[in-house]
Amino acid sequence: MERLTSIDQLLRLQRATQEGRDPDRLRVRICMTGCRAFGAVEVRDAFRESVAQSGLDGKVDIVETGCHGFCARAPVAAVDPKGFFYQQISPADVPLIVRETLGEGKPVEKILYRHPADGRSIPLEKEVPFYREQMKIVLRNCGQIDPTRMEDYLAREGYLGIAKVLSSMKPEEVIDEVVRSGLRGRGGAGFPTGTKWKFARSARGDEKYVVCNAD
Repeated sequence: MERLTSIDQLLRLQRATQEGRDPDRLRVRICMTGCRAFGAVEVRDAFRESVAQSGLDGKVDIVETGCHGFCARAPVAAVDPKGFFYQQISPADVPLIVRETLGEGKPVEKILYRHPADGRSIPLEKEVPFYREQMKIVLRNCGQIDPTRMEDYLAREGYLGIAKVLSSMKPEEVIDEVVRSGLRGRGGAGFPTGTKWKFARSARGDEKYVVCNAD
């Protein structure tokens, strides 16, 4: 990808990237962060091998994503466009997923999440209670995209916020927006982020620092 030198170039690239995405394309989204400790690398490799052996090369995207959040069920993966969610996957399960889900559009029963109250299987990621009760805002792309691919982020309207800030907002307007958002620290103090930015803005001196605990 060529270096972008203007907001207009970013917006054009974002539109082109979004328009070029096929919502019906087969995608396997595999968690490749914490799930690595439970064999996600081997699961990914098994998908690549099985997809190739099944003649589906070029028809399926194997996407290495950030954390899906459900670490207790690692390794996890989801299959689009239907949104099937699989948990505690082993490499031995992968040929069955490729044959039945990617090939026939059916869920694989034995690795579906089961409701703890009644044991019923829940095929869809969005219906799993852990996900259903969440409203993701800042973390909405986690588990959805490959974080190393700029195109993936652009297709989900990434960078548009910073483009707006740099092209059409004054510093005071940016701070006011953060204040109105109610954003605050996630530590014990819960300190309002907008207030912190106001302090930095009003502090004397040309060089200023905001210390961020970003673990």
